[in-house]
Amino acid sequence: MTLPDDLEYQTGFGNEHETEALPGALPKACFSPQKVAYGLYCEQFSTTAFTAPKHQNRRTWTYRIHPSAVQGDYQPWDNNPLLKTAPLTDLPPVPSPLRWDPLPVTEQPTDFISGLTTIAANGDARTQIGTAIHLYAANQSMEQRFFYNADGELLIVPQAGGLLICTELGRLQVEPGDIAVIPRGIKFRVELLESKASGYVCENYGAPLTLPERGPVGANGFANDRDFQYPVAWYEDKEGTFELVSKFSGHLYCCELTHSPLDVVAWVGTSAPYKYQLSRFNVINTVSYDHPDPSIFTVLTSQSDTPGVANLDFVIFPPRWMVAENTFRPPWYHRNMMSEFMGLIHGVYDAKEKGFLPGGSSLHNSMSPHGPEADVFRKASEAELKPVRYENTLAFMFESRYVYVPSTFAMASDIRQKDYIKCWSGLQKHFDPNQKP
Repeated sequence: MTLPDDLEYQTGFGNEHETEALPGALPKACFSPQKVAYGLYCEQFSTTAFTAPKHQNRRTWTYRIHPSAVQGDYQPWDNNPLLKTAPLTDLPPVPSPLRWDPLPVTEQPTDFISGLTTIAANGDARTQIGTAIHLYAANQSMEQRFFYNADGELLIVPQAGGLLICTELGRLQVEPGDIAVIPRGIKFRVELLESKASGYVCENYGAPLTLPERGPVGANGFANDRDFQYPVAWYEDKEGTFELVSKFSGHLYCCELTHSPLDVVAWVGTSAPYKYQLSRFNVINTVSYDHPDPSIFTVLTSQSDTPGVANLDFVIFPPRWMVAENTFRPPWYHRNMMSEFMGLIHGVYDAKEKGFLPGGSSLHNSMSPHGPEADVFRKASEAELKPVRYENTLAFMFESRYVYVPSTFAMASDIRQKDYIKCWSGLQKHFDPNQKP
């Protein structure tokens, strides 16, 4: 498709943005006037409880051509049996390290929604705890179809092929190296900017994603508020036969619409889709010794009811300088109470130089040991410790306090690397009690 040449954005994470596509469409001095300009309907959209604390409260007032209530009756939608919702009960969670190749794009016509495949999930969508991790692989745009997810917000991480995400509140263009976040309940359509597109989606059932605290780092660094981009108002005034697919309490439904639901002419509020370019992340790293905890690479976090223990952390490993002295520079071998799902957008991840492919993924659940493969250990143990620039790499991690349960597809599919555990088989015993330090 041809990319629109009029895309604009507002900036600032969590700001109360206001925008109108027609002059005077946004009411002044009140949210719900007796009559709205242009004959529009007023509708509030809330993704937190009305009584949530002010700094956490997320709601948006929309001024639209049709109220959302103008829709058909929902019927079951059975077009994607591979899209699952927590809790996954077909298989038990496993302590074994797991790794997968990229999900291939089928030759059958497949859009973003019908191309979602669940790899793992934790928690329970009905209790608003945990996450699900999906891969997407699509070869066509959503045309007469729209989608909204009542179970959680969606963190979209493109790996190959750009997307134009058309939402109720405006449009976002995202490319590999960008992310997009769609709030719970927002209706949208995904159009492909190339013939094929693939990537990752983390469905967050818990508290909405926010920026992590910086602690002693201070006022600046990591992901800065100013670099998050929100859409400006844009609307479709289209009538016809459309399909709205809903993910609701773990089930998929669809209803018929006689108009495009992307008909919001103006809006004001704090709950809206946004995008972020990962290259803008301000990396904080050691300039003396030791490999720091990966928490220093956290872009967004969804906190749980335990301070400092996240429902979800979105962590990236971008290009950066490595200068640590007297240090084993790759990630150390470790066992972690958090469960770690990793993906690779492009390049090579420093701890896994072989087998971890762009578009692939791995899972190391709570307390499961993992770390550099044998060849990486040998190389890093003998390397000259001069300043090195890590280039051509962008990996990420969905980290959660809850154990991930793999889907049946993930365990049985041909994309699972069943010999992954062998990457550590070359680690030999070096212990010699007679060797002096």
